[in-house]
Amino acid sequence: MEILGIDIGGSGIKGTIVNTETGEFVEERHRIPTAHPATVEVIANTVNEIVKHFNYKGPIGCGFPAVVQNGIVKTASNIDKSWIGVNVDDAFTQTTGMPTYVFNDADAAGAGELEFGCVKGFRGLAIFLTIGTGIGSAIINNGQLLANSELGHIYLENGLKAEHYASDAVRKSQDLSRKEWGERFNVVLQHIEKTFYPDLIVLGGGTSKKFHKFEDTITIDTPVKPAELLNQAGIIGAALLAERKG
Repeated sequence: MEILGIDIGGSGIKGTIVNTETGEFVEERHRIPTAHPATVEVIANTVNEIVKHFNYKGPIGCGFPAVVQNGIVKTASNIDKSWIGVNVDDAFTQTTGMPTYVFNDADAAGAGELEFGCVKGFRGLAIFLTIGTGIGSAIINNGQLLANSELGHIYLENGLKAEHYASDAVRKSQDLSRKEWGERFNVVLQHIEKTFYPDLIVLGGGTSKKFHKFEDTITIDTPVKPAELLNQAGIIGAALLAERKG
């Protein structure tokens, strides 16, 4: 089946039509910068622009940077606070005119990696981290995705939230080298390791392409590897999850 997958991020909203049997993009990805403030009306209209770009008719899957329970937005760390309490499924469905299903963005990326990437067939506890404006997470235990984990919001021993200490946005704003940032991110990994004792940690988001530049700063015992789908996982996973919902 061919379904439009959209990944809504703090810096950009990206989407394309995905072949859900193969995980391949049917058309070239289309990206629109995320407007600020990222209000309900503005983001819904941007999603509709992507739908129109592809002249698409059918179900839509969206990864969204918040906890989403039964379509209701529960958190707003990297989006406008006006989103809290909104039924995002209904908001996007009304604007696009197409049935739209919205999921936590890291869960969507984790679902993509579970179906087509390095977590496929993996037995054990895998933690998938997306590194971007914030730090998102997906927990996958023996092939089952546990929705709406927020490991980017855990507090480190230095008193800071993980994503306030070691997101890619922090790296850019503080002009950290990859080594300096990698040492910070290793602190986050150490905290996750001693809390969950996972069998595998997978890194997604745009930073996954740069893994070789900070790999040497990682000192934990748990195997750590970049996502096989790299930054495409969120779009692919959103399409997959929408197919299952529809």
